[in-house]
Amino acid sequence: MTRETIIQRVYEEKVIAIVRGIESDALLKLADALYEGNISMMEITFDQARPETWESTAASIAFLREKVGDHMAIGAGTVTSPHLVELAIKAGAEFIISPDTQKEVIEKTREMGAVSMPGAMTPTEVLEAYRYGADFVKIFPAADLGVKYIKALRSPINHIPMLAVGGVNEENLKDFLDVGMVGAGVGGNLVNKKWIAAGEFDKITELAKKFRRAALN
Repeated sequence: MTRETIIQRVYEEKVIAIVRGIESDALLKLADALYEGNISMMEITFDQARPETWESTAASIAFLREKVGDHMAIGAGTVTSPHLVELAIKAGAEFIISPDTQKEVIEKTREMGAVSMPGAMTPTEVLEAYRYGADFVKIFPAADLGVKYIKALRSPINHIPMLAVGGVNEENLKDFLDVGMVGAGVGGNLVNKKWIAAGEFDKITELAKKFRRAALN
């Protein structure tokens, strides 16, 4: 997909599923379950504590792009260096999400043609990320910061598209959207590892539908 297509999809669908530590044999079933629930963006995260797993994470991104890339947008998360940007995008990642605001990561992402979504918390960090070329700025940890904080944060810099990440669920998603967030990243509150381990992918589909309804109401 083109950069423009990914950006438009974020605005339209609003929910990115954050996937951590899911083995390849379950990834395809998870992707299918999310898609059936009308969520078609997945972030596959790098484990910063285990660099030895980075190649397998990139392989998972490549696997998903090959299998479902025609209808799902696949990105990489917890990307903390230009090296990981390159590893992820060469594997097929179409968007790059980071925990921090790092100029080199944002610039490398844009240089390689992917969508940049760095993380920030303060107005200074948000503005810096946007100046460096971020397409969206991830506000983290959104639920801990609270809707009131995010509303105040956005007030003077509401021209910057922001995503809520951290503690977002099907019940509070609309609250974040109502104060101007363009979308959200959702991890364990959607990608439930117990359900995955039990093969209960139908539950993930039903929950995805709830997120989708919350996003569109």
